[in-house]
Amino acid sequence: MSSGAVITMVITQATFVVVTGYFFYRVLTSKPKPEPDSYSENDDVPR
Repeated sequence: MSSGAVITMVITQATFVVVTGYFFYRVLTSKPKPEPDSYSENDDVPR
């Protein structure tokens, strides 16, 4: 494998890891939405 291919592969994988980590961080640190949420009307529905 040429050095250009290795550099491209490493940059692509690093970009993917950074973007994925950023979105995981956004999800894990987001504030919960106040009640009532959009599913509150479904609480009393028997299944």
